[in-house]
Amino acid sequence: MKRIAQTNWTEEMSFDVEVNGHNFAIDADEKVGGKDRGPRPKPLMMVSLAGCTAMDVISILKKMRVTPDYFNVEAFADSTEEHPKHYNKIHLKYTFRGKDLSEAKINKAVNLSQERYCGVSHMLKNAAELTHEIVIEDS
Repeated sequence: MKRIAQTNWTEEMSFDVEVNGHNFAIDADEKVGGKDRGPRPKPLMMVSLAGCTAMDVISILKKMRVTPDYFNVEAFADSTEEHPKHYNKIHLKYTFRGKDLSEAKINKAVNLSQERYCGVSHMLKNAAELTHEIVIEDS
C-alpha cells in the first residue's frame, strides 16, 4: 500500500497533517476540547469531493472547448444524530457563469464526473445519498 497521508498529534485535539508534501492543521471544536486551529476531518471529505468533481468537470469542459468565466462547486450535507455521526445526505451545487455556455455540454461534463470519473463521488455514494444540481448564469 502507498501512504496517502500522515497525521501527527501536536497537542490537545490538534494534529499536523501532511498530504503529498503539503502541510496543514486539523483540530476539533472548542466544545469538545479543541482550539479551532484548523478544519475538522468530516468537512475535509466534502472538500475532497468538491475538488475531485470540479477538476473532472474543468478537464472535460476544456476538451469540449467550453471555458466558463466562473465555476464553483458547493457541498452541502446532513449528518446523523447518533454515533458514529456521519453524513447521510450530500448535495453538490455546480455554478457556472459565462457567455453562451452550452447547457448540454455542462450537463454532460457534470454527469461524466459523477457517474464515471470522480473516485471520491464513487466512494461516498456507497455511504450516503449523493445528489447534485447545476446552475448556469449568463455573464
